[in-house]
Amino acid sequence: MFSGMTNHSLDAKGRIILPLNFREQLGEKFFLTCGFEDCLQIMSTEHFHKLREQIAQLPGDKALALQYILIAPAVEVSPNSQGRIQIPQSLREKAGLEKDVTVVGMDSRIEIWDTVKLDAFIKKQKEQSIKEALELLKL
Repeated sequence: MFSGMTNHSLDAKGRIILPLNFREQLGEKFFLTCGFEDCLQIMSTEHFHKLREQIAQLPGDKALALQYILIAPAVEVSPNSQGRIQIPQSLREKAGLEKDVTVVGMDSRIEIWDTVKLDAFIKKQKEQSIKEALELLKL
């Protein structure tokens, strides 16, 4: 399970350092792709292949939509000796990543957000969805 939030900066080559505990859980190779919101996501190889299998079971138009969003842009990555991963320019552009990013543990996956966009997204969630979600959990 991935949890926690850490702030990082993209270096001049478009690399970021992943937290050690995330790297240990992911293994030597894993997948980086577009996220469900305006972010990127990282999944273990096992989780990525399970997702591919689930998508393949969906009706054609639904499967195709998710394949274009999640599977087609996916790249397999490995951290270098300093724990950095290279984020391809095309994925950085899709998520609007320029300099300051936040790495977020989200249970079975990791998200990479532009820090300003994440702050705005969380604020929006607090204003719109959190009360209803808490009521459903009966907290």
